[in-house]
Amino acid sequence: MPSSLIFKPNPGKSLAIDVNGKTYLRLPIKTPLVTQNDTLDALLEKYVIPHLEPGDLFCISEKVVTVLQGRIINMNDIKPTKFARFLAKHVRNHYGTKDFKGFGHGTPIAMQLFIEEAGYLRAFFAAAVAAITRPLGIKGAFYLLCGKRAKSIDCPMSFLILEYAHFAKLAPHDPRGVAKHIKEKIGREVVVLDANYRGAFSLGKSTRKISEKFIQKLFRDNPLGQSDEMTPFCIVRKSN
Repeated sequence: MPSSLIFKPNPGKSLAIDVNGKTYLRLPIKTPLVTQNDTLDALLEKYVIPHLEPGDLFCISEKVVTVLQGRIINMNDIKPTKFARFLAKHVRNHYGTKDFKGFGHGTPIAMQLFIEEAGYLRAFFAAAVAAITRPLGIKGAFYLLCGKRAKSIDCPMSFLILEYAHFAKLAPHDPRGVAKHIKEKIGREVVVLDANYRGAFSLGKSTRKISEKFIQKLFRDNPLGQSDEMTPFCIVRKSN
C-alpha cells in the first residue's frame, strides 16, 4: 500500500516536498500523549519500527526526547532575574500584530531558562554583540552566539496540550547520543529535530553526512506542526 494512503499529513501541511530536485515524503507518526512514564525504546517498537523501509531516515522531535528525559519544569518554579526581564523586553516577537506567532523567548521566565542554558557570561556577551550589530541590519547574532541548545527552549511547551500548558522544556540531554542509540535500535539514520514556523535545525544526528541545509529544506514548512498534532516521529522517504 502506498505510504500516502497509510500516513495523513497534518492540517495545512503536505507529505511531499522537493529538495534539490528530488521529492521526499515526510510521513508523520501519530502517538498518544507521551509522558515521563513512557520509554523511548517501547515507543519506537510500537509506533515506528513496523513502518520502516530500507533507506528511510527517521526524525524525532526534540520535544518528545525532552519529555522522556524529564527535562521539563513547572513554570511556577521559574524565578526570572532582572537580566532576564531586560532581555525579554528586546525580543521581537511581533506581539499585537498579524505576524505574531508566539512569545518565543519574549517572556521573563522563558528568557531566564534561555540564559541558564547558554550561561550568564555567554548570554551577556551575545546581548552586547546584538546591541552593536542589530542597528547595522545584522539580525540573529544573539541566538547564534548563545547556541542551539538555548534556542531550543520552549515556554510554555504547548498552549493546546493541557497537560503541558503550564510547563517549560529545556533542551534534551545528549541529543547526539540519543540519535546514535535510536540508530542502533532501528537500523536507520536519525535526526533529533527542532522545527517551528521559523525553520528547522538538528540538535543531534547519527551521522554527519546529513547536512543542516538538507534538514532546513526538508522541514522548512514544519510538517509535524507546532500545536496539538501529537506527531513527534517522522519517517523521511524518497518518493518513487
